[in-house]
This record gives sequence, C-alpha cells and structure tokens, in this order.
Amino acid sequence: MNRVVSIQDISCLGKCSLTVALPILSAMDIEAAVIPTAVLSTHTAIKGFTFRDLTSDILPIVEHWQKEGYAFDAIYTGYLGSKQQIDLVAKVFKLFKTKDNFFLVDPVMGDNGTFYSGFNEDFAALMGSLCKKADVITPNLTEASYMLKVPYLEEKGYSKDYIEDVLVKLSGLGVKKPVLTGIRFNRDEIGAAAYDSTTGKFVEAFNERIPQRFHGTGDIFASVLTGALVKGFSLQESLALSVDYTLESIKATINDPNARNYGVNFESAIPMLVKGSNR
Repeated sequence: MNRVVSIQDISCLGKCSLTVALPILSAMDIEAAVIPTAVLSTHTAIKGFTFRDLTSDILPIVEHWQKEGYAFDAIYTGYLGSKQQIDLVAKVFKLFKTKDNFFLVDPVMGDNGTFYSGFNEDFAALMGSLCKKADVITPNLTEASYMLKVPYLEEKGYSKDYIEDVLVKLSGLGVKKPVLTGIRFNRDEIGAAAYDSTTGKFVEAFNERIPQRFHGTGDIFASVLTGALVKGFSLQESLALSVDYTLESIKATINDPNARNYGVNFESAIPMLVKGSNR
C-alpha cells in the first residue's frame, strides 16, 4: 500500500486541512500518516477558535519515524503558520527524500488578491523558498502572484497566455510541475492548469463553475491531486479527477444551510472518488 504523510493543522470542527486530507487519501486506498502543526477548535472562519501550536512536536515525530526506517511515497504540506514551521518542513523534505517519492506544497496564504490573516509578503518569500524544494505546488493566483511578485489580475481578467507565463515562472523557482488552481476563462467553467517542465507541456482541466464560495475546496483539490499522482495517474488525469471531485463535493453542499459554517460535504461524494481513483 502507498503511504503519504500530510503536514498541516487539525481543525477539530470544520472540514479543512488534515480532517479533509486523511479521509480522502484513505478513500483512495492510500495509507495516510500525519504530522499535525497545530490543533484548532474550529477552522479559522468561525470566530473565537482556540489554538494550540504543535511546532515543537514536529521534529521529534520525524526523528522517531527516521529511527524506525519509515518511508513515504509523497509528502504533502498544507497550512503552515510560521517561519519556524517552514524551516522544519524543509528539514523533513531533506530527511525523507528518495529518487522515487515527491513533495507537494499547497502554499496556503491567501485568496481574492489578499493575504489571509497573519500572513504578509515576508511570509510569501519564505513560502517561495519552500516551493523551490517541491516537485509539485498548488497555489491559487493570489498565492502565485505574491510568491512571484507579479500583478494579481483576477479581478481585471487574464488570458491563457498569462496563465502559462505564470506557470513557467513558477517552474523557474525549481518546481517540476506547478499547478494553478481556481482558473477560469469564462463564466461557466472553473478548474486548474499545470505545466510539466520535464516535457514542456501545459495541461488543464475544467468543469462546471458553481457561483458560490465554500471553505476547504483547496484542501480537497490538493489531497486528491496528491493521491492521484501517487497512484501513477498522469498530470492531466490527476487534474481532471481533482477538479471533478471538488465539483461533486460542492454539488453535495449547495443545498445545505450549514455549509458555510462547516465546509464542503466531500463525504457524500466519496463513492465517486473511490470509483475514479481505482482503475
């Protein structure tokens, strides 16, 4: 069985981060190991959440695994809350890198042209340094623009040439396969675009756009993408499965009055993921 370790926080209530990554990877017949970076009572969109920093636990967990000889087919990082955590993840990469595995970084920092609370341009520069060590990254346009220090054009509109230029610039960081999420060229479709620097080819996948915003969709996409790549899917196939499952999860959510509090009902769409990830 393939084994993936995911390094990000746990929100005890609200569907995001590890509480999304673990069940999705498990549904794809992948053993999911975790390194929790923090424990929150709820996700950060719910006011008054509690927070316990677990930075000091990261290295002891990793050293124990190394002593026992564990290996991983992929290491997948999501929300990281500090410079120290970024530095520690870089050490994890170095300790567990083999010629056969890969590192995927979801550089969670912002959306809609602005940083999330607690992040700034200094943090974006540090995240860019971590992305240099990754094989695959999954920023949205906001995160890509901050790391590259290029204009954010989503509100003004952008062309396919612009997206391809951003992807090439992201590969210039040292990333083999940068992926841009939340891409749309018309009102009706949304998806992702990627560049494989090893072949020089661009790939993309789109599906129906639901004109609402939901918490946690980026975590769903990155988790499925990681699992699909581990299972040997091509980059194109991995994008398509990630986009389609994210849409299926949103469709299962749009009539739920509590969706904006709790997140996307990805659980209801798991049968589609199981079928799509086994071939």
